[in-house]
Amino acid sequence: MSRNSILMRKILLLTFFILLPVWFVQAGDTLWVKQTRIPILTDRIDNALFYIRIDAKEVEKLTELKLEFSESANLDEVESLKLYYGGTEAVQRKGQAFYYPVQYLSGFAPGKTREANPSYSVKIIEQKSPGSEVIFSTDYPLFPGINYFWISIQMSSNTSLLSKIDVKLVSAKLDDRNAPLSFANSPQTHRMGVGVRHAGDDGVAAFRIPGLVTSNKGTLLGVYDVRYNNSVDLQEHIDIGLSRSTDKGQTWEKMRIPVSFDEYGGLPKSQNGVGDPSILVDKKTGTVWIAALWTHGMGNYRAWHNSQAGMDEKRTGQLVLTKSSDDGKTWSEPINITSQVKDPSWHLLLQGPGMGINMQDGTLVFPIQFIDSTGIPNAGIMYSKDSGQTWKIHYPARTNTTEAQVAEVEPGVLMLNMRDNRGGSRAVSITRDLGKTWEEHPSSRSVLQEPVCMASLIKVDAGENVLGKDILLFSNPNTTEGRHHITIKASLDGGLSFPGEYQVLLDEDPGWGYSCLTLIDRETVGILYESSVAHMTFQAVKLRDIIKQTGL
Repeated sequence: MSRNSILMRKILLLTFFILLPVWFVQAGDTLWVKQTRIPILTDRIDNALFYIRIDAKEVEKLTELKLEFSESANLDEVESLKLYYGGTEAVQRKGQAFYYPVQYLSGFAPGKTREANPSYSVKIIEQKSPGSEVIFSTDYPLFPGINYFWISIQMSSNTSLLSKIDVKLVSAKLDDRNAPLSFANSPQTHRMGVGVRHAGDDGVAAFRIPGLVTSNKGTLLGVYDVRYNNSVDLQEHIDIGLSRSTDKGQTWEKMRIPVSFDEYGGLPKSQNGVGDPSILVDKKTGTVWIAALWTHGMGNYRAWHNSQAGMDEKRTGQLVLTKSSDDGKTWSEPINITSQVKDPSWHLLLQGPGMGINMQDGTLVFPIQFIDSTGIPNAGIMYSKDSGQTWKIHYPARTNTTEAQVAEVEPGVLMLNMRDNRGGSRAVSITRDLGKTWEEHPSSRSVLQEPVCMASLIKVDAGENVLGKDILLFSNPNTTEGRHHITIKASLDGGLSFPGEYQVLLDEDPGWGYSCLTLIDRETVGILYESSVAHMTFQAVKLRDIIKQTGL
């Protein structure tokens, strides 16, 4: 063997032994990182930003994590970053790739939704008023096997809902040596939100079924079920709640109760529930209407199955309205319109929850759903030509459908977008004569996927938005199974397509999944929805963030 060959062999062996510890770290002790795609709530002390998984085979300590904010981040709005230790993994889940052993933050536990549960994680270090670069220096001991950490962010209470945060985990050290990072997803832009209603607020167990409109004065009016005892549907102790915002959703006033039947007829409150609200603004008069289902009696079982044929309140659910003439501050006594619109053979009639519309000719329209004499649900519309004094229903759009939303896609042309019990995708129909006749839209059962859930649809006219385009906006859980990945989608071709480049994902984690959209101003859309982080979450999104197209 030549002298050069011997020298090269020695160099290779020396290099191998020098790099051996690093190789062991790379092979067995990688940091597996998942960046969240959930709302950052400005009213939360903790918001999950990164989840970290370390399989400690060769190393003993986590010694450093380094993060970097983008130049566009407004660091004055960032209150603090925290590093938490989440503990170890169960042998039972060996071989499965999880990023946390338990949910550190709950969106559903009453009174425990705004900060990390101290039972589930240990705060290691906190960096207040961070700069563009954040280094967590710690010698935190690792348990043999899998270890979980997570990074929390807290925003200042006056953070703009239009702010966005881009931050990256750029490096890590184990036993004071650089460790490899493996990312489960690409870097994410984090959007702000506010928890309008959290589990446990005002002593209430759950808030469900959002509706949202913008009044003639620009006030945001959000309605929802106030479910005092638990999260189940009617029949239960449920009232209609309302929250107002006069600053485009940045802050919200104390909850009001527009509709409650208390102990009507001597029955308990749990047998006088009223829920599933839909809200509508009469643009001509400024009057705001809420439609709701009141159920009287029926024991304490689900009204959907226990409401019967007939008209009397003791046999069948009642469709009631309430109205406000002062921008949602005070509300009338309930107005029962069941006798105007219900067929006596139907088992149940109620509104499609969410929102109704004011057509260009002044007609008021609420989506509706009913269970017919055979027990099959149907979706359709009801309308008023006299500013809400009288209401009519013609025919359903499609059988075996329930919660629907309606939009005027052309003058006099209504599109009904329906939850379809067949599953997989949304049903869509068109009427040109207020429901006397219906035709299936080309997008029906093919374009908008769904897991069988309520959704939202609004039409934004070209003259009302900064893009100068007629836009259809749609939101729902963008899946076919499970209620997660709440997404806003846009269509510029009348609902024939909702291209992938015209979409914004808001929340990838599981929740109840209902949502409602409204146009806040010419540039911004608002959404009130059942998120993974709060029962009623509000976010504001720029139209240009949804519709990303050169030249618009």
